[in-house]
Amino acid sequence: MNEPLAPSSAPKLIVVVPCYNEEEMIPVSRRLFADELSRLIEAGQASPESRVLYVDDGSRDGTWRIIRETAAADPRAIGIRQSRNRGHQCAMWAGLMEALSLGCDVTITIDCDGQDDVNAMSAMLAEHAKGADVVYGVRNDRTTDTFFKRFTAESFYRFQAAMGVEAVYNHADYRLLSARALAALAQYREVNLYLRGLVPLIGFKSAKVFYARGQRLAGQGHFGLFRMLAFASDGITSLTIRPIRFVLVAGLFLAFAGLMALLALAIARLAGAAPAGTAFLAALVACVGGLNLVGTGIVGEYAGKSYLEAKNRPRTIVSDRTWDAPSGK
Repeated sequence: MNEPLAPSSAPKLIVVVPCYNEEEMIPVSRRLFADELSRLIEAGQASPESRVLYVDDGSRDGTWRIIRETAAADPRAIGIRQSRNRGHQCAMWAGLMEALSLGCDVTITIDCDGQDDVNAMSAMLAEHAKGADVVYGVRNDRTTDTFFKRFTAESFYRFQAAMGVEAVYNHADYRLLSARALAALAQYREVNLYLRGLVPLIGFKSAKVFYARGQRLAGQGHFGLFRMLAFASDGITSLTIRPIRFVLVAGLFLAFAGLMALLALAIARLAGAAPAGTAFLAALVACVGGLNLVGTGIVGEYAGKSYLEAKNRPRTIVSDRTWDAPSGK
């Protein structure tokens, strides 16, 4: 058991919950978050001023209405709404920056679907009390996932590492950040956000808390294969240029192989042997052409991201807060 902190030293915790089209999920998970926050307050691990902050990422269903109803019924629940959908990472960023402006001592980000074990929050706060500014929630049991989901997710983490992204294996976005770490994170100005890769760059003392991943409690997930592939691409191209270097190395290798092939053909010709034929040359041209297209695509991806970064558009625009006068539907 964790020893309760003295009331005066209990940190103000804000739990950030990004939501997108979660009108079926919030009525189920809000009790889960409210009960856990109450337990943390009663144990002296969080102050009575702690809150659960729901972030509506421009949902098209009744998510914002339910968030407002939740806030009206529970004084420890608050919410903000983005002016339009900007993606999971931007919604999480909006919640983190809002928590910082509300004077939090510590934040914990967690998805709305209930798959991340809320009981791990107590262990995270215990690590924070020992001096950790960042505590990663790491999944050590994914038996509730399908084989395909588990295989693709774990391959994604390994591929990131191979590409040079500093990310924690089997960690998604369930993490604790102290106010000091949050202030440091706010200094990063990337428009293309990938928090799983940005947070390790902060460099403060960190710890890990392990937990088992559960089933989604209600509704449908929004992270299919193609979204996951796009997410992986964003994470890699936002944080490392290693793919371009791989293309360079592959290009040099194919150029060398092409020169050797031409030299072999020339020697065969001088020796009076029959040419190797067009099949080999056709295959070589196809390989080189394919590599050119891949290389062009990778460079174009980086150029596009540089274009977006140069525009310096706002990453988030909060249109409504539950503690302000309501607007819209």
